[in-house]
Amino acid sequence: MTTTAPVPVTVPTTTAERMRYGGLIALMLMSFLLVTAEFLPNGMLTEMADGLGVTPGQAGQTVTVTALVGLLVAPTVGLIFPRLDRRSLLVWMALAAGASNLIVAIAPNLVLVLLARFLLGAAISAFWSMSITVAARIAGPDRIGRAVMFTTAGTSLATVAGVPIGVMLSEVLDWRAVFALAGVVTTLLAIALRTLLPSVPAAQASSLRILVDTIRRPGVGLGFTGHVLVVLGHFLAYTYIRLALERMPDVDAGTIVLLLALFGAGGLVGNLVIGLIVDRTFALFAVVGPIAIAAAVLGTLLFPGSIAAVAIAVVAWGFFFSSWLIVVNTWVGHRMPDRLEAGGSLVVVGFQGAIMLAAGVGGILVDALGVELNYVIGAAILVLGAVLFGASNRVRS
Repeated sequence: MTTTAPVPVTVPTTTAERMRYGGLIALMLMSFLLVTAEFLPNGMLTEMADGLGVTPGQAGQTVTVTALVGLLVAPTVGLIFPRLDRRSLLVWMALAAGASNLIVAIAPNLVLVLLARFLLGAAISAFWSMSITVAARIAGPDRIGRAVMFTTAGTSLATVAGVPIGVMLSEVLDWRAVFALAGVVTTLLAIALRTLLPSVPAAQASSLRILVDTIRRPGVGLGFTGHVLVVLGHFLAYTYIRLALERMPDVDAGTIVLLLALFGAGGLVGNLVIGLIVDRTFALFAVVGPIAIAAAVLGTLLFPGSIAAVAIAVVAWGFFFSSWLIVVNTWVGHRMPDRLEAGGSLVVVGFQGAIMLAAGVGGILVDALGVELNYVIGAAILVLGAVLFGASNRVRS
């Protein structure tokens, strides 16, 4: 039996004749800067550890804490700020991210760095939870997939270029100067967000009841379960992609870097191609995408003797996974246009929860069973996610 709480709803209805590309580019830059800042420590662990007087493993917790905070903030940010205009919320989150980077740049110890990264984790989670609502206001509900394409393109660009740029800058500048530069640029972006984004009133009557009621709608819980499984299956494999690539005979570090760059390049192309057609085809890609990722995961595993075959596999993998957020957010926009904030929050919660589960379980599986069986398990979970998503789209809303 379906229980739908009788609460007021807010559906973005301002469908402009032309999209405000300035606002979309500002959102793309924000996602680029947030994701770049999130993973900057990955490329500078040694320098950060030396500067803070800790081990590289301890310095690596600066990334872990952002994911943990994101998991906590995603379902609650709309409840904490129930009436704050969502444009203003994104502006404040850009300022929080800028402050986080600036504090890291001057922090004398790891404790203060970790506290500063709490701000970044909150900013990232709030951005992803609210970006679908803001995108719908900019582009209109019928073109939400194309609008979301811009935000996910920023993430893909950060994956390909943002972190390497940070590493290169750290070779020229001190690691603290890199964080300081990121802080200044992100703070300046707040001005662009305030100028270019339209006013986006908060959804009415935000509450935990609405989050629960949203996921209990016909087919919605099934779809979100499929979303979690897709992300989990991907990260079970991708977290250990270097181990899989090192199975190739006589592979060197340069080849691995090239293959990882191809993954990112595939992601950029996937964002563009799927983003342009996703509003009409999201139900198809919600099934085809995870199955294609599973095939790519197995292809990476089954053809270690052929660099060309592995290259094709990683390009396809990047193409379909980097566009996954476009697909799932478009599904939210079309399936529950009256619950964009709730749906966006649940997408982020599922994403962050799957990453944490993959990090915890993946290491155990690799140590106990080896990377090969870990990849097979990841592929099987991806297929199961596709099945559940397909089933959710067959349930009438």
